[in-house]
Amino acid sequence: MVDNASGTSRIFALLRQLARSERRGVRLKDLAEAVDLPRPTVHRLLHGLMEEGVVEHDSKAKLYRLGLELFVLAASAGSPMNLRDLARPALLRLTAALGETIFLMVRNGFDAVCIDRSSGPLPIRSFTGDVGGTVMLGIGQGAMAILAFLPEGEQDEVIRYNLPRMRALSAFDEGFLRAEIARVRGQGYADGAAGLIPGMAGLGVPVFGREGHAVAALSVGSTTDRMTPERNKVIAELLKREASEIGARLNPFDPTLRRPSAAMEGR
Repeated sequence: MVDNASGTSRIFALLRQLARSERRGVRLKDLAEAVDLPRPTVHRLLHGLMEEGVVEHDSKAKLYRLGLELFVLAASAGSPMNLRDLARPALLRLTAALGETIFLMVRNGFDAVCIDRSSGPLPIRSFTGDVGGTVMLGIGQGAMAILAFLPEGEQDEVIRYNLPRMRALSAFDEGFLRAEIARVRGQGYADGAAGLIPGMAGLGVPVFGREGHAVAALSVGSTTDRMTPERNKVIAELLKREASEIGARLNPFDPTLRRPSAAMEGR
């Protein structure tokens, strides 16, 4: 009950209720009922928060949700390090231990984007190329590692959108893609797709966020002759260990990770 609460308490009650809705959003009526305040009061408070970018409004769906500015501000709390800062030492360690190029991928809607890499001695070609390159989820080991460990509903949406795009690169169909997702989930890492880039192969593992879903991936890019089944198991364990340590230290307010579905919402 917050009917006699101060203005600050009312604002925080609204923010906490919006946080519980995650990315779905809340209607004004339901929000007012949840915090036990009159609708005009809630509307006025929300309008002020929207002006500051802390709350955003989906006018079509008539839903309110937390705005990106809140996460930008909150990113300075707790661990000040973002994903790239956290993962950089791991990339360097893995390159030194394996003599391979290591990629750090993060989800961006229907795609994965490379936000860092540590280059090994071998010349490697990849779907993303250098830092900043993107690839659709499901193509390449890092992007497959992310897709395979998304919630089922989000997987379905990605598959529906990406399948027509994938056919321009390969003969993938939905049956093959879903079977590959199941295989990757079963073994805990992605090591398929060899041959999409002649002579190149790789392996990717997911980095899990707080909710237990993949938000990023560590992957190795190498040549097909070096990625043997026996060596793949060793590489997978090394990457999983580093990914687990990164995931445990992730800042949940890192803007890079907080809005993975932004591109999907805009479709």
